Amino acid sequence: VQLQASGGGLVQAGGSLRLSCAASGSIFSINDMGWYRQAPGKQRELVALITRGSSTNYADSVKDRFTISRDVAKNTVYLQMNTLRPEDTAIYYCNAKIRRSWSQKEYDYWGQGTQVTVSS
Repeated sequence: VQLQASGGGLVQAGGSLRLSCAASGSIFSINDMGWYRQAPGKQRELVALITRGSSTNYADSVKDRFTISRDVAKNTVYLQMNTLRPEDTAIYYCNAKIRRSWSQKEYDYWGQGTQVTVSS
């Protein structure tokens, strides 16, 4: 199983970016999918989470600016980031809780990370 993230880049403050993360490989089912970020010198933190039933949860710092969504058929999760701020600068990682078969338990899988840099 692999998670492939894309969509990061350099943007000015107030701008927007859209991240995508597609899961591929031997997948029986995917439960929660989410985005985390890690800034230099800081711990990785949850940015947004979406359940299989599309319930969402956001970090307070991104509420009303970021929107997480998913395409269940495509095993893909998205993060629309608007009104970006310099403090949003970080490496963004996607995460998915995946079962590879009906008999296996769920495991955490991570994407490779994509850099988001917001200039002031």
